Amino acid sequence: MELHSVPARGGVVPQQGLLLAVSLFTFWNQPTTAQLTIEFVPSNAAEGKDVLFLVHNVPEDIVGYAWYKGRRVDRDHQIASYVIDTQINIPGPAYSGPETIYSNGSLLFQKITLEDTGYYTLHAIKKNFQNEEVTGQLRVYPELPKPNITTSNSDPLEHKDPVVLTCEPETQDTTYLWLINSQSVQNSAQLKLSKDNRTLTLPHVTRNDIGPYECESRNPVSAGRSDPLYLNVLYGPEAPTISPSVSPYHSGTNLSLSCHADSNPPAQYSWLINGRPKQSTQELFIPNITANDSGSYTCLVHNSVTGLNRTTVKTITVSDDSTQQSPGLSDGAIAGIVIGVLAGVALVAALVYFLYIRKTGGFTLETHLTR
Repeated sequence: MELHSVPARGGVVPQQGLLLAVSLFTFWNQPTTAQLTIEFVPSNAAEGKDVLFLVHNVPEDIVGYAWYKGRRVDRDHQIASYVIDTQINIPGPAYSGPETIYSNGSLLFQKITLEDTGYYTLHAIKKNFQNEEVTGQLRVYPELPKPNITTSNSDPLEHKDPVVLTCEPETQDTTYLWLINSQSVQNSAQLKLSKDNRTLTLPHVTRNDIGPYECESRNPVSAGRSDPLYLNVLYGPEAPTISPSVSPYHSGTNLSLSCHADSNPPAQYSWLINGRPKQSTQELFIPNITANDSGSYTCLVHNSVTGLNRTTVKTITVSDDSTQQSPGLSDGAIAGIVIGVLAGVALVAALVYFLYIRKTGGFTLETHLTR
């Protein structure tokens, strides 16, 4: 900035005007100094750890420091003060024990607690008493424990029971995340998340919703994931099937049938033959069956928890081999017939030959005797 002098009377510049000009020149051209600041190391403090309140841009003419809990200088909330010449820490009313001020004004806070969250003010005392103040906010977060999942119903009935899953424990300033089969859960008609994501609701559970379910809890200093949780969805039984589906059944053979129905818990099985109870097993075995074993075979399945029953019927026809072979001939009979036929043919041929020889032979003998 250019300064202009104003000539006084007689061409002499008054001394006061000169001093004012010099003062203004010094003020306008004074080098800019960086502002006093506080940095918390680490920026997000974990409960039980140490935190350094690191001071930057300390003026050169500092004679001492004082730290206060809060946003303003208040003697009743003074933590400690430090005199540079004597290098002595002087505890204040808010001193709790683990705080130490260093010669550069930085404050070491050991074993920080959640109650230590809040604002802190540094009062820097200068030789010319033109003191400086700076305030910073400290955030302290707990080390989160491993979360766990609680459920409103671990054995829901399919298509009937809703299930509410909750990620425990509940802590402040914590973010919750849900995963199913290691995939992040999004809000939908089938999966409803609470506003804070801590609860997950399944309005209508199906057998495809067994899980595994996991929840994660996070804050700026820690994170954890729960053990997987599986739902025991109860359903069924579905319509049973009897195997083998198609097979010939002959008298004298063994009959073996198996019944299966999809169900949780596993279904209880029983058999009816022509409406009469036979046995309560999943497998049915009858040795050396006869035509009397023909009829309707019913598999009855029951789920003791859902209370549902389902049945399926298979018709079994046992063929009687003796009646089946009567219209035909056995291999031995056929062979006997063939041999008989061949023998008959041979006999006829021999008889014809005999007659022929006899006729021709007799004529020759008669002719010979005549001569």
